[in-house]
Amino acid sequence: MAKSSTARDERYQRSREREAALPAAHAQPREAVPADLDRLIHERVRLGIVSALAVNRSLTFNELKAMLKTTDGNLSVHARRLEEADYIVCTKSFEGRLPKTEYRLAAAGRKALERYLNHMEALIRATREG
Repeated sequence: MAKSSTARDERYQRSREREAALPAAHAQPREAVPADLDRLIHERVRLGIVSALAVNRSLTFNELKAMLKTTDGNLSVHARRLEEADYIVCTKSFEGRLPKTEYRLAAAGRKALERYLNHMEALIRATREG
């Protein structure tokens, strides 16, 4: 188990380093977010994927695409990032001759979503009290 966790941490760190290494000219403008907010989940489509999977046992690629009203390419890129971080699990199979891609939320993804929601609730409380 420790070996898997270490590999996941290394993949996640590499993805963060790649993201940080992008030239500023090519980076899209982003809203200011607190440093300890999970950027991986904070992106709109990724938050949608994780949230949808949190309330459904599993969803197919086409179900997620319709639910999030996004393109095939956009969904596959965001899902791959979540899969690399071990937040979601992707299972590919065939139904007859048609390929079927199914996603479910992994334990690490559920914990990350819980941390994210707690953080956002704390920000909302602080804003309302401030």
